Amino acid sequence: MSMLIEHLIRPEIRGLDAYQVPDATGLIKLDAMENPYSWPEGLHREWLGALQAVHLNRYPDPQGNELQAVLRASMGIPDAMGLLLGNGSDELIQMLALAVARPGCGLLSVEPGFVMYRMIALFTGRGYIGVPLRAGDFSLDLPALLAAIAREQPAIVFIAYPNNPTGNLFDADTLVRIIEAAPGLVVIDEAYAPFTDRSFLPRLGDWPNLLVMRTLSKMGLAGLRLGYLAGPNEILAEIDKTRLPYNINVLTQASAAFALRHREVLDEQAQCIRAERSRLFAGLSGLDGVLPYPSETNFILLRVPAGRAGELFASLKCGGVLVKSLDGTQQLLADCLRVTVGRPEENGAFLAALESAL
Repeated sequence: MSMLIEHLIRPEIRGLDAYQVPDATGLIKLDAMENPYSWPEGLHREWLGALQAVHLNRYPDPQGNELQAVLRASMGIPDAMGLLLGNGSDELIQMLALAVARPGCGLLSVEPGFVMYRMIALFTGRGYIGVPLRAGDFSLDLPALLAAIAREQPAIVFIAYPNNPTGNLFDADTLVRIIEAAPGLVVIDEAYAPFTDRSFLPRLGDWPNLLVMRTLSKMGLAGLRLGYLAGPNEILAEIDKTRLPYNINVLTQASAAFALRHREVLDEQAQCIRAERSRLFAGLSGLDGVLPYPSETNFILLRVPAGRAGELFASLKCGGVLVKSLDGTQQLLADCLRVTVGRPEENGAFLAALESAL
């Protein structure tokens, strides 16, 4: 069997570890940037009633036209721009990588950044160029980025805005310089749009190579796995050719359309998360030896005393709280943990457990 695997499977795939999702049973789950709030009981019953009209024996609308119309109205997507749906942002990143796949093609992003840019580049056989952020404040190193773009001529530049896992919002004028310098596409990934007031969505069409990608996961619909990509129709028509048929199932289409028609509930929850983010940041700032970084997302990156990240992560878990340890994943993230903003009682339990562990 090992000889067969060695013969068939690409070496770079054999060298990978599969993406791991830790078991959170019985724990306060603050590791995955999920919205911690459920729907009101009345809205939940109304949603279940709407699902009764879904025909499970039929294939879904391949384009998701009804859902696209609701998305356009809810998110303010410019009428002149195309729209493409994906099974989460991950599938859209993969579709983009497949669409530009050719000899010498590379994908570029910043480090630390969203890990799936690098992983999908590897999965699809594309070269990946990671440009380090500035140490200290995790800002964009524009001279280094412009030099890498000029040298590598990447087919796609991915920039998360705000960034994951650092939580900060990059300077908009710097992003414009990158868009104008890039020889290929620039994808601004706005997964955390509900938690910031900045967006490049209204600027679609200002540059022919600009695309904006978002997901509904952080809004409170992580279980639906729905992402969307907006940009010039001509470009999206080519990317759409890599999409597998019927990629958005009927339950996701119906549920997402229903939820967006009640967007005020999701927006209210996002405002609660923003308020809790401020309180959580203040609580972390009061702990000796802990450095929280300002965040425009629904999580906070924090640096703990040197050499103690693994110990503190384990102690938190033993205390019933699951966070994300980033120590050892990237040089700039040494001694770093990442905590999702939860409900007030969850954040309080996390702060108490961290203080005790410290």
